[in-house]
Amino acid sequence: MAERLFGTDGVRGRAGSYPLDARTIRRLGAALVQALSHAVPNPAAALEAGPHGRRLRLLVGRDTRESGEWIERELARGAGSQGAVVSSVGVLSTPAIAYLTCSVPFDAGLVISASHNPFEDNGIKILSGAGGKLSGRLEAEVERIMAGPWDVPEDAAVEVERVDLADRYMAHVRTALRAPGRLGPLRLAVDCANGATSELAPRLFRELGFDVLALSCAPDGRNINLNCGSTHPQNLAAAVRRHRCRLGVAFDGDGDRAIFVDAEGRVVDGDAVMLLCAKQLKATGRLRGDAVVATVMSNMGLEIALRELGIDLVRCAVGDKYVTEEMIARNLALGGEQSGHIIFSDFLFTGDGLITALQVLDAMAAAGCELADLAGELRACPQVLLNVRVARKVDLTQVPDVAALITAVERDLGNRGRLLVRYSGTEPVLRVMLEGPDSIAIRRWAEEIASAVRRRLGN
Repeated sequence: MAERLFGTDGVRGRAGSYPLDARTIRRLGAALVQALSHAVPNPAAALEAGPHGRRLRLLVGRDTRESGEWIERELARGAGSQGAVVSSVGVLSTPAIAYLTCSVPFDAGLVISASHNPFEDNGIKILSGAGGKLSGRLEAEVERIMAGPWDVPEDAAVEVERVDLADRYMAHVRTALRAPGRLGPLRLAVDCANGATSELAPRLFRELGFDVLALSCAPDGRNINLNCGSTHPQNLAAAVRRHRCRLGVAFDGDGDRAIFVDAEGRVVDGDAVMLLCAKQLKATGRLRGDAVVATVMSNMGLEIALRELGIDLVRCAVGDKYVTEEMIARNLALGGEQSGHIIFSDFLFTGDGLITALQVLDAMAAAGCELADLAGELRACPQVLLNVRVARKVDLTQVPDVAALITAVERDLGNRGRLLVRYSGTEPVLRVMLEGPDSIAIRRWAEEIASAVRRRLGN
């Protein structure tokens, strides 16, 4: 049986260690080309051509981690050994690679990034020629090929074509805000997490005529996501208040998510963004199916607020690829996650922090309201989310005291709330989420579960 390499968001790990060691990365690049080429089972034999007699073309981009360059080189070494042509745009966001892969077009896109994780981690996201996540079938085929006894020599020739396609992507993004002048004078703070949007985001908003306060836009290879960006909005909130900005937006390391703060420095998460954007899309006849896709992590308050607008909420498993699958299956225009991954399928079938920001600004302009007014329409139920680091991911039904505690909490909650306990697909973390009418009670229950997990499964 082939070993699983792919998680919910590509291949992740500590840079330099399996599965992100040089040898495995080279083999991954080679196996991908073989899978895309419907190759014979001998991946060590280099191909001179891909499907229909032409060489496959791969587009590679990366975030600002110091490991990104050598990972790109080893990926290209593996892909090139199978005859593929590898083009690199250097540092560029995940959604930019997704858009360029399908619009140029390329046969596949590869993004070297670990999103919101610290710099020591990295990952490889593989995008299809349509700009979406690689299908499960192709992931399985890559893993099957890699299970074979073959290798790519570490001194194999590597050739990478350097291309500049950022302007093409930026032209596409700007279409998400139809008339920026309607907003009037606008100062906003932008936190780029010292990541892939560090040049793109300030440039975009300035070209649209806004007064931009740029934060965490000086990457050094090691400061990506370090106390900044979408997972640490506190500095952004303080800057918005101090500099009297109308709002602020924080991106993660690879630019596919966005979290906002209003003029008072209050955090506006993905649930509130989905509500205000769904309302705007429905008002303009662009909310296909009158439904929004969200994950099981989204607050019950979002479901209630959408229902009052005549909009259904379709829930799916956690992970933007599951959101995308549900949106495609139902032909819907909007979906996302509480964490700030928001997908506007009229623009792209992946989360895009820049497009999300412009769609929020578009909704503000159309309503003639500030972000606080629009976000305030979400009456969130009390919710607690705790992340517990674990040494191993064990079926919790096999851990008696944890299982008994979960059962007791579910019994006490009844139909007045929700308990969700799940492992992260990208980190050694168990997430404990509770919703209910009593914030003190759900906090206590969440901490009891977290403590039991730490005792049994912690490092």
